[in-house]
Amino acid sequence: MATAQSSSIPPATAEYGGDEISALVLDPGYGSVRAGFAGEDVPKSVVPSHYGVVDDASSGSGMKLLFGDNSIHNPLPGIGIRNPMAEDSTVQDWDVAKQTWEYAITSRLTNIKSSNPAISGRDGSGDVDMDVDMDALADGEKLLEEHPLLMSEPSWNPARARERSIEMAMEDWGCPAFWTASSSVLAAFAAGKSSALVVDIGASVLSVTPVHDGLMLKKGIQTSNLAGNWVSQQIRMLFSACQPPVHLTPHYLVSSKTQVDAGAPANATYRSFAKPPQESFRRFEEERVLSDFKESVVQIWTGPGRLSGGQHGTPNEEVVKALPGRPFELPDGWNQVFGPERFRVAEGIYDAKMAFYNSEHPQPPASATLPVMVQESLNAVDPDIRPHLLSNVVVTGAASLMFGFSDRLNTELVQIYPGPRVRVSASGVHAERKFGSWIGGSILGSLGTFHQMWISRKEYEEHGTNIVEKRCK
Repeated sequence: MATAQSSSIPPATAEYGGDEISALVLDPGYGSVRAGFAGEDVPKSVVPSHYGVVDDASSGSGMKLLFGDNSIHNPLPGIGIRNPMAEDSTVQDWDVAKQTWEYAITSRLTNIKSSNPAISGRDGSGDVDMDVDMDALADGEKLLEEHPLLMSEPSWNPARARERSIEMAMEDWGCPAFWTASSSVLAAFAAGKSSALVVDIGASVLSVTPVHDGLMLKKGIQTSNLAGNWVSQQIRMLFSACQPPVHLTPHYLVSSKTQVDAGAPANATYRSFAKPPQESFRRFEEERVLSDFKESVVQIWTGPGRLSGGQHGTPNEEVVKALPGRPFELPDGWNQVFGPERFRVAEGIYDAKMAFYNSEHPQPPASATLPVMVQESLNAVDPDIRPHLLSNVVVTGAASLMFGFSDRLNTELVQIYPGPRVRVSASGVHAERKFGSWIGGSILGSLGTFHQMWISRKEYEEHGTNIVEKRCK
């Protein structure tokens, strides 16, 4: 373990060349972990951050951890679903987060060697049975001793978490060099911009981060929970408000189904279990259905005005009633054509008073809405750079793929800032929107000029973990 040493001399910046070695880019989030080699277009490995837990008497801990899509969606007896990430996308369980990231690296990236074939999935089992004993790595060569690691982090990541990241990379994985960068800065790079106002809406966090000359301006960072999971909860409340209420049944509970007319009760045969999965597993599987609903049905009102407003005496809610509906079928066969209500589900991101709410899920404050967050972010930075940021608004994150999200953001900003030129950049390629921060890391890690920026193992051993605070701004 390296110990911190005080030094008034700044560390040398050219102690790692590494031109012949591919850097590994790791982009962990609340919903998924993205991993791949720098210089590639998209991450080769995209695995869930969630993991499964089942009882296992043969294990010292009495439980078995399951990683990967195939394992965690299998309704094993008593299986529960957990997540090592907190809802603000910072790590809350480092031991399991490390195992999840190791699985993401070794199971899909064939250039990475693992001493345990069950971890990498190259024993023919894939990720069907991921009872992963990561301690086996310590007995052989270390996971990344041939690859420098570039890791993304949320803009609000605490110093202790950053130090834990470099400690893990150097001590546990044997990396020859390390760098960490804000996911918002990387998303700006992916859009070809060194200065931008980055709007990132993922699974658990909606954030607005001003980036200037490749550096994030911390005083301007704004966050709220009006992200993908919040929209899922809005869909649940919409289903509850329907008459009769819509019962959300995940795929694993349906044995067979018969086609029914729109709005008619489902006609399905349901599976029963001697020892059913835990409630956390059911909710996780329901989330998959809600994700399909968000992708195929949910739509955001793009204007003019807000959904709660109107034009020429006609309320906008009446206007959307004239638009064609969108059909959706649940796994048990129940189906319906959704009309104006599909616009209301995500409207709360822009207009808090339009959100569904109850005693358990209160109405969000206006300060948590995206237009107010953008205003607060810009008010916190130098007035001279505000026009430049407004002309370089970058939209990223999987939840931004909801139909109409970027157009509505542009409408709101033009209304708030009629003077400056507003330009919203949102890639039309889904992969670029979903993996924006990873792609930015891939670009950065493959630049020849970036090699002098790496924190080398020698620097780490001389200065300890706090070197990351000095170097990675």
